[in-house]
Parts: sequence; C-alpha cells; structure tokens
Amino acid sequence: MKALVTGGAGFIGSHLVERLLEAGHEVQVVDNLSTGARRNLAHLEEDHRLQVTVESILDQAYMDEAIKQADLVFHLAAAVGVEWVLQHPLGSLETNLRGTDIVLAAADRHKRPVLIASTSEVYGKNDGGPLREDDDRILGSGQVTRWLYATAKAADEALALAYWQEHQLPTIVLRFFNTIGPRQTGRYGMVVPRLVGQALANEPLTVYGDGKQTRCFTYVRDVVKSVMSLAECGSAWGQVFNIGRDQEITIDDLARRIVELTGSCSAIIHVPYQDAYGPGFEDMRRRVPDVSKLRRCIGYAPDTDLDEALRQVIASHPAGVAGIAS
Repeated sequence: MKALVTGGAGFIGSHLVERLLEAGHEVQVVDNLSTGARRNLAHLEEDHRLQVTVESILDQAYMDEAIKQADLVFHLAAAVGVEWVLQHPLGSLETNLRGTDIVLAAADRHKRPVLIASTSEVYGKNDGGPLREDDDRILGSGQVTRWLYATAKAADEALALAYWQEHQLPTIVLRFFNTIGPRQTGRYGMVVPRLVGQALANEPLTVYGDGKQTRCFTYVRDVVKSVMSLAECGSAWGQVFNIGRDQEITIDDLARRIVELTGSCSAIIHVPYQDAYGPGFEDMRRRVPDVSKLRRCIGYAPDTDLDEALRQVIASHPAGVAGIAS
C-alpha cells in the first residue's frame, strides 16, 4: 500500500509514518513544517519507501496529484496546541477548514479512503462523561478563539461524514484526546513536555488554573495502533471514534508524578489562566473519553500506563536520560 500522511512531520504524524514503514508500506509525507519538524523523520529518511515533501495542504493542484497517487490518506495536518491556535486564529481556521475541504474533495475525485484527525476540543465545555461520540457539544461564545477552533474541527468532521453519506467516500473521524510521547514539543501549549522540561531544569512547574482540572493522557504509540487498526476495520468507515486512554488525573497530580519520576527538586506553582493565555480564556474541568465504541470495533483501546508513557517522554528529552528516577 502507498499511504499519504498529511502533517507527517508532526508529533503524532511522525509516529504513524514510522509504524506504516515498519508494516511494509510506502509513505508519502506532506507537511509545511509550521508546527512539525524535519528532525522528527530524520531517523527514517534513508528508507527508500519514504518520500517527504515540504508543501502546504492548501496547494490544491499538488494535493490532487498526491492523493491520486495514494491508496489511503491519513489527514493529520492541522493547527495544534491551544497556545498556537490562540496566537494564529486565522491560520488555524484556514488550515482546518479550507485544507480539509481540499483533501476531501480530491479524495472524492479519486475515490481514496480518508482517515481524518479531529480532537476532543469539539466537545467544548462539556465536562460530563466519560464522553461518548454522540454526546452534546457545549461551546462558549463565538468571539472566544478556542471555540472557533472547536467549531472548525466539528465542521471538518461534518464534511467527512457528509462525503460518506452522499458520495459513499470511505471516511473515518479520529477524535484524539490528550496524546503524549517522544517528539512532542511544549512550544504550543502542550502540558506534559512543558512540565517535563521544567522539572529536568529544576525550575518551578507552572500549573495553569487551580490544578484540580482532570485530563486523560494517552501514549502516542497506542494512538497509532488504534488508527492503523481502524483503517483495517470494515465497520469503522463512516464513523467517529474517540481515541484516548480513559484514566483521568488532575494536573496537580500529573505535576507531582513528573517531579517524582525525574527526581527533580522543582516546586509546583499555580498560574492564573489569564496570565498564561490572556483575558477571557475558558477551560473545562474534566475531559474523559468513553472508548467502548473503539474497543468494540478493533478489540482494543489505549492501555499504556501513564507512568510508563511519562518515562518515555523524560527519556527522549535532551536532559532526560540521567533524570529518570530508578
């Protein structure tokens, strides 16, 4: 098989590319490197089955030809990270809306199946749960950038499902929850690599808000395993799937685990949301996925223990090997 991976130089994308090559497939990566990095694929680039093109998914002519040559499309190119989205609202909307429209239209012309990455952000301020794929979305004001992003990703999902319904184009929506692992950067607001970097430098760990908000963290290789299994599950087409580990932890407890695992002497301090993101920022208290639908389809749901995932993040950090507590 020849797979096309948009955003393949990004965090999740590079791990997917790695696994596709391990499985014997040819892979073409398209990435504009706005948030991805060529170094994420450096260890793979001698593989003759990998082709990497630095290009934007907004280039309609290029994407049409790239998708025509592929057997299967993994559309992961998107704006990532709360911080990046808040700083680049227009670019985020353009990539997520117009980019996905271009990908799906080309896939439809050439009848190529598409797995499209979405996000738990589409649930908005719904902090009930565990959240099922058909649960209500609760969004704040349209003048709040975070909810513009959530709306755009929900529109991506709707477009993918509409192509399935009206044109029978095989599509699967991958609704990722917080994913962690090697190669993830803290530059765009990702909490785990940011806290790990602070702990390894023995700097204060900055927890935003009161630290009592809970999240679920999923090891990236479990995410990739789920994605590839869904591509092989005939009943998955035309469906939406939560992809995440359903064990929640407060951000305060997460910070304490990182301090312990790194052997750091860092203190934990709380920073008001408005100091971190500016006035008007809104967050949710809880975000937990219901992954029963995923488990029914592929017989599996992410299960790597959080401490093990954190150890891998720590070990992959430039200062991490010597910092792991025995």
